[in-house]
Amino acid sequence: MSTMRSATDTATRYPSVDALRGITVAAMLLVNNPGDWAHVYPPLLHAPWHGCTPTDLIFPFFLFIVGVSVALGLVPRVERGEAAGLHREVFARALWIVGLGLLLHLLAWWWLDRAYFRPWGVLQRIGLCFAVAALCAIHLRARMQWLCIAALLLGYGAVLAWGGSLAPLENLASRVDTALLGPWLYEFDVATGRGHDPEGLLSTLPAIATTLLGLRAGAWLRQRALRRLLAVGALLLLLGVAWAQWQPFNKNLWTASYVLWTGGWAMLALAASHRMIDVHGWPALGQRFGRHALTAYAGSALMVYALSALGLWEPIYRVGFAGWMIPLTGPRLPSLAFALCFVSLWWLIVRAMDARGWRLKL
Repeated sequence: MSTMRSATDTATRYPSVDALRGITVAAMLLVNNPGDWAHVYPPLLHAPWHGCTPTDLIFPFFLFIVGVSVALGLVPRVERGEAAGLHREVFARALWIVGLGLLLHLLAWWWLDRAYFRPWGVLQRIGLCFAVAALCAIHLRARMQWLCIAALLLGYGAVLAWGGSLAPLENLASRVDTALLGPWLYEFDVATGRGHDPEGLLSTLPAIATTLLGLRAGAWLRQRALRRLLAVGALLLLLGVAWAQWQPFNKNLWTASYVLWTGGWAMLALAASHRMIDVHGWPALGQRFGRHALTAYAGSALMVYALSALGLWEPIYRVGFAGWMIPLTGPRLPSLAFALCFVSLWWLIVRAMDARGWRLKL
């Protein structure tokens, strides 16, 4: 266990934020680990390209909460005059997260198949977005942070439009990623030489805007400005719908309309969570997952790779779920039941860690 102090350790913890983060991580594990990818209920799948399903809310919610956590944990230290000593902590934590993502991809390549290694990934994007949001929190006032959000969204929207088509493999973001990394992308067509990565370089720019929206929301949470959270959340939804008439919601491209739409829902979810848990004392469901978010995400991925490499993943599903459930319920319910059991297993793991005071600082 590492004892390194995190740049986002909070002096005053908000159970609502831990709970919302935890529910988001649990949802990540749920949608990432069905028993059978061929039989998944539609709301638990990403939109094939344009569109936004409930599953498409999960990753932007997490990045939004990264920004909230920066506002709650790092900004008070800046206000106490500690800014000069924060840069090393911020960069160290960002490098740890990016390095962990690369390590997981390397293990997947080693244990499973070379096709599983790619430089980009979920943790890599989290690390980069955290670093930029933290630096903005240290050096920029609120007005400049809003200007950064606007510049990122308007600039990225203009760049995508200048690039022409938004179609798969033909859009500018995919073309840039292909030129940089070619076959080392999430998707690569050898015949055409075209590829795409949902966590690629250009699409990380609007993802930073998602994190900065969380940074501003966290500042309002500290001020107990619940009405502002609600009002701005509703406004973001309206702006997202309006922008979608030009550039549709698209998680793979992380379009500006998608940033506004998902940011609006995240802001409303934060307001609701704060109201129910911090104000009215409702149980902070998901709080344990929230305290061990990256541990649960990385540990679950490692478990999947290990079980798959040992040839146990498919037999566990076939014997424990599919074999006896499919004749009774059809194929989708056992696939979901497997995913729910996987999430429950990791809830037991983080519960045990929490009870013993273990916290792996990733």
